Amino acid sequence: MIGNWSVAHFGTRFARAGRSALRSPAPVTHGLILLCSLLFLTGPAAGLNPAYGSGEGLLAAQRAYFHRWGVVPAELFEGAPRAALTPATALFVHGSWVHLLGNMLFLYVFGAMTEERMGRVQFTLFYLGCGYLALLGYAAANDDSTQSLVGASGAISAVLGAFLFLFPGARVTSLLPFLLFLPLRFPAWVVLPFWVALQWVAAGRADQGPGVAYLAHLVGFALGFGFAWARFGRPTRVKPVPAPAPEGENQP
Repeated sequence: MIGNWSVAHFGTRFARAGRSALRSPAPVTHGLILLCSLLFLTGPAAGLNPAYGSGEGLLAAQRAYFHRWGVVPAELFEGAPRAALTPATALFVHGSWVHLLGNMLFLYVFGAMTEERMGRVQFTLFYLGCGYLALLGYAAANDDSTQSLVGASGAISAVLGAFLFLFPGARVTSLLPFLLFLPLRFPAWVVLPFWVALQWVAAGRADQGPGVAYLAHLVGFALGFGFAWARFGRPTRVKPVPAPAPEGENQP
């Protein structure tokens, strides 16, 4: 099973960007967090549901669960309708507690303001569409892999990309391991490109480390940033209105 998010580099939370993300009405973001959490708690990965057994039986149930709902690149392009849906279903499946909590933390922090800026319907379509394409991109680049890919981080990476474009000056509190995890505040335009650089380096060493789909992170981030630029980056054209003539210049 391949997880697809890494939270070892830095934990983040957002302090202020005009208004607090935690106060923003974000029903879609909160609903996604709730849905992913409920599916995880009732599934075999949490280890809490006695219906999946324990020991070797639980491990077998986990493998079957990930294979059914996750993306298996080698099967995705064979033309089976069920496999074509897996880049969508995989967005709601997580492989471990750390995997779930890391993803939901990032979604909670960066999703609220992004959703408020885009609107509920557009944010929902954006999240699902970019998440699907991010996992599809990873599968296309690893089309001979038989390992299951699960997790929401392709979609969440897209949220990060859109957030960077929409709120580049938002203050982000980062905990950096090489600075003894001291909380330091930087604008998003510093922290998020740094995160992308880490994903890029890690993607080049993917064969040497744990099974994390860094490529899906990069694809998702690029899609999110590109969408925000295309949707919100174009200047609005306002038709000029002639100013009224000063008093004394009006024609009789």
